Amino acid sequence: MGSKETVEEGLWHLSVQGQSDAFGTLYDLHRDRVFRHAYRLCGNHHDAEDIMAASFLELWRRRKQVRVVEGSILPWLLVTTTNVARNRTRAALRYQRLLNSLPRSQESNDAAADPYRRYQNQLDQDLAWALGTLASEDLLLVSLVVFEEHTIAAAAAVLNLTPGAAKSRMHRARQRLRAALVGDTSAKPPTAPTPVLEGERP
Repeated sequence: MGSKETVEEGLWHLSVQGQSDAFGTLYDLHRDRVFRHAYRLCGNHHDAEDIMAASFLELWRRRKQVRVVEGSILPWLLVTTTNVARNRTRAALRYQRLLNSLPRSQESNDAAADPYRRYQNQLDQDLAWALGTLASEDLLLVSLVVFEEHTIAAAAAVLNLTPGAAKSRMHRARQRLRAALVGDTSAKPPTAPTPVLEGERP
């Protein structure tokens, strides 16, 4: 694990100096996890791809201000991804309000033809909605600790919190997410299990 951290830090130092090949290697290393995180936040593949691209662009643009945590740029990158996703969500809501004010056309029946696909899409949207109920700092904590399995200490370092404060906020955020997910029963078929968060299984 030490050698991996050393390699990543070395690549990052080269990236800071403007070497695009080193940055490309880091992109290949982290793009899948950044995409998964973006997808959890928006519940849509197309939007997740756009969020991922914008996050890496921001990483390159602000490379001299990036904080390396435990030998990795990933925590900083995930925080940036969360912020990009939130900004995009706010813009999408404004756009959706505009669309809702327009006359409706006939909707496609593609999703209705596949009940499992419709259910999975709804689960994705439900999780994205539940995450959206969290305060910004709590969302960042959940993203780093629950989904990406960073330690509380590492997440606290990224967010400038004490480990004790991060642990307390994490506990409240888990409770709020459970309540949000359990409270939404609109997409639960009789044979489907209730969705649970990673790290929350008994």
